[in-house]
Amino acid sequence: MDMINGADTVWVLLSAALVMLMTPALGLFYGGMVRQKNVLSTLMHSFFMLALISVQWVLFGYSLAFGPDVGGVIGSLEWAGLRNVGIEPNPTYAATIPHQAFMVYQMMFAVITPALISGAFAERKRFKSFVIFSLAWSTLIYAPVAHWVWADGGWLRSLGALDFAGGTVVHITSGVSALVCALVLGRRSGYGKEAMEPHDTTMTVIGTALLWFGWFGFNAGSSLGAGGLAVSAFVNTNSAAAMAMLAWMTAGWIQHKRPSVLGASAGAVAGLVAITPAAGFVTPMASLIIGFLAGGICYFVVENLVRGRVDDALDVFGVHGVGGVLGAILVGVFATKSINPAGADGVLSGNFSQLGVQALTVGIVAIYAAGMTWGILKVVDLLFGIRVSEAEEEQGLDSSQHGEVAYRMGI
Repeated sequence: MDMINGADTVWVLLSAALVMLMTPALGLFYGGMVRQKNVLSTLMHSFFMLALISVQWVLFGYSLAFGPDVGGVIGSLEWAGLRNVGIEPNPTYAATIPHQAFMVYQMMFAVITPALISGAFAERKRFKSFVIFSLAWSTLIYAPVAHWVWADGGWLRSLGALDFAGGTVVHITSGVSALVCALVLGRRSGYGKEAMEPHDTTMTVIGTALLWFGWFGFNAGSSLGAGGLAVSAFVNTNSAAAMAMLAWMTAGWIQHKRPSVLGASAGAVAGLVAITPAAGFVTPMASLIIGFLAGGICYFVVENLVRGRVDDALDVFGVHGVGGVLGAILVGVFATKSINPAGADGVLSGNFSQLGVQALTVGIVAIYAAGMTWGILKVVDLLFGIRVSEAEEEQGLDSSQHGEVAYRMGI
């Protein structure tokens, strides 16, 4: 108990609360971009994860992700039900904060990750199937990958993979899985033939602002202490988001002859995604470069490669998948021990091998997430059916799945 540092503990708990806020903020970000008849359903996809994954994490998710290592692949169930996870520090992960503080901080990452996927299948997935899919996905994909990359003994961590705050664990897994979901579920009825305009852009902007705010807990909180590394990650996070917003909005302005508010929102999120794996390993100038590349490349992928070909309803793959891959690879270029001695040097600091490690990690995680997601979807579809009927889709998921509507005008 004497090892506990009060400032570090407060910072991690505050950061956990900030990351918790990101999940309902994501609901607002997504909710504004769907049609009015599906806004409650879209909000529920994010909000419900706070309950489902919080319980899963306490029962067995945390133990699978961070528990005592089993062959470098998964954690044992020794910590199931938070057995042996108390208020004393665990020096393996965080020597200056209570073990439960680290656990609850990591819980909020586990909560938001399956919620991210929901943007790809918005407006057409059966809610019961969504619940079962999310529980299986978090158990079979998120927990193992988190163990590989972050846990003591995890095999990708042992190879030297760097992921400061979740570019690989959170964004590549969710982004690639989102693409698989969009392909398996197929296009929304009327996609490409009728207008599917966002019903409330204001809601999306508010969601973006709250995501940006919460992301400081996501990235700077991953320092697990109130010190210089947290400051560095904080500055890098803001810098990348700002530059990516400018890059995406400018690219859209050039192509479409107008500065898009939704484009500015998407650009900011792309920058936040891309800097996530690098936030605690790179300099502020590197974060600006990462943000610029994220804004430009993610815009190009969304506008010219995905949209119109795949009905990834809310551009999850183009923003989170592509942004996560880009950020994870660029760690291998820009990382420097001058920022974080516990990390590694990248190409610009003379270590070319780190780029290879990052590329290998990206490939392995992407292939695993894609294959497992496809398998989970097929099993859930066989047992329960994953897509609503055409009549239910036409009615809207708010009414057909929840028996409620978002707005009652004139009452």
